Amino acid sequence: MDWQKGEQSQNVEVDSGGPRFGGGRMGLGGLIILALLGWIFFKNPLALLDQGGGQPGAYAPAGQPAQVDPQQKLFVEKILGSSEKTWGDLFSNMGRTYVDPKLELFSGGVNTACGAASTAVGPFYCPGDQKVYLDLDFFRELQTRFHASGDFARAYVIAHEVGHHVQNQLGIFDQVRQLQRQGVPMEGADGLSVRQELQADCFAGVWANRTQQRLQWLQPGDVESALNAASQIGDDTLQREARGTVVPDSFTHGTSAQRVKWFKTGLQGGDIRQCDTFSGSL
Repeated sequence: MDWQKGEQSQNVEVDSGGPRFGGGRMGLGGLIILALLGWIFFKNPLALLDQGGGQPGAYAPAGQPAQVDPQQKLFVEKILGSSEKTWGDLFSNMGRTYVDPKLELFSGGVNTACGAASTAVGPFYCPGDQKVYLDLDFFRELQTRFHASGDFARAYVIAHEVGHHVQNQLGIFDQVRQLQRQGVPMEGADGLSVRQELQADCFAGVWANRTQQRLQWLQPGDVESALNAASQIGDDTLQREARGTVVPDSFTHGTSAQRVKWFKTGLQGGDIRQCDTFSGSL
């Protein structure tokens, strides 16, 4: 992937100091449980925080500033910049205005408008401050733990989280909350969480399609690396790896096959209208 062709975002920030967990907010045991849940199920920290892992809106004391490799930061800026151009154009075509998200790089832990979170929960998007949060150490985990290597695999991770920002901009987050209040379940193979995550995968595919048309930056093997990344972080694959069995009732992101399917749907068509994961079967 010739990622340096991408437009460079000015919206990447480096955390000046992550949170120190404790001080009455979260004990060591709670932090360990949060870490295990985050890595095993690759869950959005919002779900973990909602289950008592933290306090949305509460901020913990500052920790150490993030140490960021300049080349990795540039990579993130280029991927985010390409997404800003792609989604800005798409929203304009729909007669809407796209508000760029911020992306914050952190190390170890970070304070957000959704509460304090640790690296263990993986990359995530917080609708409260419209920010994507990423610890660059996750890219190493992506290669060593999830067996997904390559620049386009890393770009897919960022594009997926930006996909959540797109959902927020389109009002889909509000619609999901309304359905949840009406009693529609969040978790489970047919739950709202799975549908929301698969739509973010589809939006990542739309970004990949439109950006490739503009920049022609993909190289042989790049698409396969992103599809492999999508496959490696399916609920069924992660659960089977972690405990040897699969429990669909606890799904939050969709199966490996579903994640690949919806990323490919966006990638092949480049049409946001094909990303309706909330109607019909998955």
